[in-house]
Amino acid sequence: MDHHAYRHALAECLAERELPFVPEEFDSRRRRVRQAMRGAGLEALLLTDPADIFYLTGYHTFEVSVHTCLVVSAERLVLQVPSIETGPAVVTARVDEILGYRWEGIEEVIEPLAEVLAPFQAIGLDAFGAGLRHGVIRALQARLGVERFRDDGGELLDRLRIVKTPAELDCLRESARITSIGLRAAMAAIAPGVTDNEVAAEGSRALLAAGSEFMSLQPIVTSGRRISIIHVNHKRNVIAADEPVFLEFGSAYHRYTAPMMRTAVAGRASAEMQALRDVCRGMFEALVATMRPGRTFDEAARAAEAVLAPHADRAFFSGVFGYAVGAQFPPSWVEGTGYIARGQDREFEADMVFHLPLCLRLPGQWGIGLSDTVRVTPDGGAPLTDNDWQLQEQS
Repeated sequence: MDHHAYRHALAECLAERELPFVPEEFDSRRRRVRQAMRGAGLEALLLTDPADIFYLTGYHTFEVSVHTCLVVSAERLVLQVPSIETGPAVVTARVDEILGYRWEGIEEVIEPLAEVLAPFQAIGLDAFGAGLRHGVIRALQARLGVERFRDDGGELLDRLRIVKTPAELDCLRESARITSIGLRAAMAAIAPGVTDNEVAAEGSRALLAAGSEFMSLQPIVTSGRRISIIHVNHKRNVIAADEPVFLEFGSAYHRYTAPMMRTAVAGRASAEMQALRDVCRGMFEALVATMRPGRTFDEAARAAEAVLAPHADRAFFSGVFGYAVGAQFPPSWVEGTGYIARGQDREFEADMVFHLPLCLRLPGQWGIGLSDTVRVTPDGGAPLTDNDWQLQEQS
């Protein structure tokens, strides 16, 4: 049985059996996208980011390293996948047509894809999106003409995805619930002499047992001076007495992630650790007060910067006070549709959702990180996660 026969056999009994939402949710998303396409003068979108494809079709798989694309036009959605992904395409996606190609036969991609795109003169691309392969787009442009392709497709979809629907908010709430369970289990394991791997293992077990799918980022656990190095992870290090331990977890529920950071101490927290915790909390309060419709991302960042300013020379901060989260795939839970940072002039809208990753690092010493995932409301930011914003002392 080849992959074509496999697809048809599956379709007879399991088509769309694992759609993450009711069909009406996808219909609504597609209407909004097609309306935006008409406004932008686009006849088609060529999407390659796994999260964009999921958003419009429900298609999901843990194998996101292979070429996959979705063509969106006024009349049809055509999904192209390799033969090994035929099963997930049939079972999880709601599309009008599935094009398969042999996994080992990447040369089979261009001809059928060019045929689908041939009728359209204005095709939107996400030029900065994940999965857009230079070899594929170069071949399509050689076949159809460079002038047909425009780079504004990604921005068009970002502007829609950043505002969450009620169904998406429900998924983020459930992710927040599971994330909290994992963090509580991990923190209970912290003690002098325990390794960071043991802490991560307890948290991971709890996340999966509570219902998380495969996560877009693995749980992050570091201790002591390793906290001062951004984006390292557990590596068989033994936690020392009175060391801080940094944790950042994010479960996945229907691919939606609501992350949270917490910091515990394997013993007693010093006065300096508590002081940095207070700075993080002050930045958080400044942010949520500003995160309301009509205010800009830049205004919120400046409000948080004012709190950070007295400490900015000695503590490293990434410069991004928040990033949009929603449905995502490895290697990151960052949605990429919006950032709370200096110079970002977009205005907040109700039901945008951001993770506020407030971590201050003293290079070579340690760091303190705490965060919540926050929904924008008319009254300001409202947490979906349940951080208590304390430095838990574990012994």
